[in-house]
This record gives sequence, C-alpha cells and structure tokens, in this order.
Amino acid sequence: MTRMPAMDAVVSVLESEGVDTVFGCPGAAILPLYAALRQTEIDHLIVRHEEGATHMADGWARTNGKVGVAIGTSGPAGTNMITGLYTALADSIPIICVTGQAPTAKLHQEAFQAVDIVEIAKPVTKWAVQAKEAAQLPWIFREAFRIARSARPGPVLIDLPLDVQKQHIEWDASIDGPLPVPRVEPHLPRVERALDMIVAARRPLILAGGGVIGAEASEVLREVAEVLNVPVQATLMGKGALPEDHPLYAGMTGVQTTQRYGNSSFLESDLVLAVGARFGDRHTGALDVYRGERRFIHVDIEPTQLGKVFGPDLGVVSDARLFLDALLAAARRRARLPDRSVWVARVAELKRTLFRREDYDEVPIKPARVFAQINEAFDPDTYFVTAIGLYQIWSGMYQKAYRPRHYQVCGQAGPLGWEIPAAIGVKKAKPDAEVVGVVGDYSFQFLVEELAVAAQYDVPFVLIMLNNEYLGLIRQAELEFEMNYEVDIHYDESGSDNIKIMEAYGCSGRRVFAPDEIADSLAWARKQAEATSRPVLVEIMIEREANSARGPAIDNVIEPEPVP
Repeated sequence: MTRMPAMDAVVSVLESEGVDTVFGCPGAAILPLYAALRQTEIDHLIVRHEEGATHMADGWARTNGKVGVAIGTSGPAGTNMITGLYTALADSIPIICVTGQAPTAKLHQEAFQAVDIVEIAKPVTKWAVQAKEAAQLPWIFREAFRIARSARPGPVLIDLPLDVQKQHIEWDASIDGPLPVPRVEPHLPRVERALDMIVAARRPLILAGGGVIGAEASEVLREVAEVLNVPVQATLMGKGALPEDHPLYAGMTGVQTTQRYGNSSFLESDLVLAVGARFGDRHTGALDVYRGERRFIHVDIEPTQLGKVFGPDLGVVSDARLFLDALLAAARRRARLPDRSVWVARVAELKRTLFRREDYDEVPIKPARVFAQINEAFDPDTYFVTAIGLYQIWSGMYQKAYRPRHYQVCGQAGPLGWEIPAAIGVKKAKPDAEVVGVVGDYSFQFLVEELAVAAQYDVPFVLIMLNNEYLGLIRQAELEFEMNYEVDIHYDESGSDNIKIMEAYGCSGRRVFAPDEIADSLAWARKQAEATSRPVLVEIMIEREANSARGPAIDNVIEPEPVP
C-alpha cells in the first residue's frame, strides 16, 4: 500500500467522484488541503465570502447532478456556510462543505477561530462530522459523497483539524472507487394500486416536483403523461420537468407562484399524483381547499415526507424515476386505458383563456412585460437562476421553462443574494451555455462581492435586475399591519448606483426606463458578456408599487389588476 499525505488521498477521492471545480477561500487551518489541491487538475475559484462558495457549489450541483464542494478555513468560515447548507438541505441539493479546524489538542481551550462547527451544522445537514483519525479521511469523504447522493439528496459538512490534515496514511487510489448508492425501488403492489386509482379517476393530474428533476426522470414523466393522457403540473422546484409548450402541460398551482389556469385546472381535478413534491405552503395555501374532495397519491424517496403535510390516500416510497418507469410498464400492460380527451381538452381551454396580461406599454415598466421580453429573447437551452422576492414570484408566474435543470430557484430557504454565486456555479458546470440571473435590487447587494470572482476567472453571464427601489414583497406583507416601515431604498438620494457597482468590479451594465428599450438592452448584454467574458447587468426600472397575485387559498387568489 502506498504511503501518502492524507490530503492527497482526499483529493484523489474528490477527483474520482467527478469533482472538477471547487469553490472556497484558503486559511491557515485548511492549507494542507490546498497544498494537495494545487497538484491536481481540479479548478479552484477563490470566493469573497464563504456563503458565496456554498451557493456556487449549489448552482454547480443543480446543473450537472453531481456533488458540489465548498471549502473554508476554521471559525467564521464555517459559520458563514450555514445559510448555504440550509439552502441545499431545503432544496435537496447534494453539496459537501469542508472546513478547517484548530488542532485537536486546542479544541477545548477556546483556541483562535476554534468553534464546534459540527454541532452548529447538524440541523442543516444530512451528516456533519469531524475527522478524528487521519486513516479515516478517505473513507469519511467516500461516505460523505454517498450520503449526499442517497435517498433525498442534501448537504454534508466535514470538519478537519489541522493536525489530522498533516498526517500521512496508507492509501492506494488505483484500487479505490465511489461507494454504491442504494436504489430506492417502489413496492410493485403500490404501483399497481396507483395505476388503479388513476384509471378510476375522471380528471386526474400529475404534479411534478423537484424530485423528478433530481432523479433525471423528465423523459419518463413525459412518456407516462402521454400514455395515460393525463395533464401535468409543476411545482416551483419542478419547473422544466415537462416543457411548458407541451400539450399536456397544465401550469402551476399556488397562492404566489401560480398561473390562473393552473389553479383552475387543479380545482377541477379529482385525483393528483404527486411525484417528488413536498406540498410546500406557498403551493398549497389553505389545506382544506387544496385537498377538497380530490384523492392524492404521494410518491417520495424519503419515507418521512409521506404524511408530513397531510395524509395521502396512497403513499409510495420510491425514487421518482424508478416509480415512473414501473408505472409506465404497468400502464402498457393494461389492455384498456380510459379516454381522457374531454378532460385534456378542458385543461387546454383553461390554458387558452385564463391568462394574465403581458403586453403592457406603460412607463414605469410593468414586471409582466419584462418576463415577456425574457421569454422572447432567450432560447430553451438558456440556464436561469433566481432567488426570492416579488421577482421570483413574477418569474414563476410568467417565465417559461422547457428543460430540466435549466430553471433554478432557491425554493424553500430563499436566501437573498443567491443568484450571483449560483450563476457562477452554473456557468462553471456548463461553460458553453448561456446563463442568466434574474435578480431584485435588494438581493443584488447581499453577495455582490462575488462579481469579483466572476471577473477574476472570466465567468460571463447576464444579470437582469427588476428595480422598484423598494422591498416590494415585504411592503406587500406589511399591508396586513397597515404600515409602510423601512422598505425604501433611496438609490437616487443617498444610496448606491448599481451600474457603477458593476463597473467597479470590472463588469458593465445598462439602465432601462421604457418597455421598448428592453429587447435591445438584452441583446446588447448578451453580446457584451460574450465579448468581455464578464457579467453584464441590465437594470430595468419597474413600477414602484408593483404587485403580484396572492391569496390565502388557491380558490381565493387576488389578482393585482384586471385580467382578460
């Protein structure tokens, strides 16, 4: 057996697990790992904040389905990563955060930057572990990758004391390989029962959640929908699971990110097959209305998700793709399937008639017009990222998605600032793809320093900012309390100039005030990003009191203005 530095063995594990890029910031307590990294072909991007590293690893993992890696030193580096770990856990994204740590003998002495990051990280990880023995290191990393990818994917944190990192161990990478990830197969009698319920229903819907995308199940989802002739809806995390121009696409149900025809189709349904969805509150709204008299089949890879929000009529524990494969096979064995043409035509009619306007010419610009222009300007192969706020809600309402993994949103945790580092991760995962971040004026400034990373490493993408100089979603929530408190951002008086911020980081931008300027500005930004290999901002000044559809229940959504 070959004797080598323990960190060399760790890096060999990273390479064999498919990691070609890591995101992090060196520090004294993690330098042995960095010394090993510099001997490899793995790219490293030095971030400006460790939270940015986690979101970059997150975007990278969402794009290629592999396990992203973020690295930091001891103390505040680890605590800075907590938001990214929470985001990955909430959205089932496999990432590994590696932290340095003070030497083992100093941990009980309140040494400089020594904090029990394992205990801090446990609530927001699938596994948090501190290496105690150098000989365990490659095995800990192997197990970390296995856990991150297994069952419901998610994040892992590995804490490395400096003295453990410095040791040598016996390790032969030539006879090593990834640990097997167990396949969660469905119990076939439950698949048959699910098919029986679908066949018996008059107006069934399939609800595709993020688990469909994570399981690479989009193609078999389409086949199932077509064989059964059942309309398909998507959750926010499932957007892109079925192309939105597919005849069976039935929109999105919800009390925020929603289409009018999506809610109406859902309310008319009598059975919902939910695959890889968790019934988030922004999707369901009031549960008594959401459940109604319809029956539910809930398929999820994580057993404890079943019944967490409400008890389904049938629960199936399974990987989304394996369940859909089994359902498709069972459907093809049936001698006769019901004619769904009347129901499919009804859903198509709702889709044709229940829409929201997008063709506004007013100044200030209305958000719907912005997304109409985005849909026109970018092709289906474009990768989009967006975070949290009114602009996320508008994006969910208006923006079209046609490919899995091409529409990425931090769905549950909703950390402001996610877009810029996530876009960097996406672009590093797909260097030849066009990447677009849709941002709000407030979120833009949370991790704006990561623009320096994109500029340093020539990572181009387009940022489209919807700027109402206002915390619009918070203002909307404040209406309940009849107040308007601390939601103003005074750019013109004493605040920041977003175009100058871009220029300060070696990037560029353009401000748009009128609807007829949007198309030309987007075309300019695309060319500018390609020519400079830097991020480019199109800042679109929208109406200050811009609002969105919302309500307590899916049958009581208040429209911001009259609709056709």
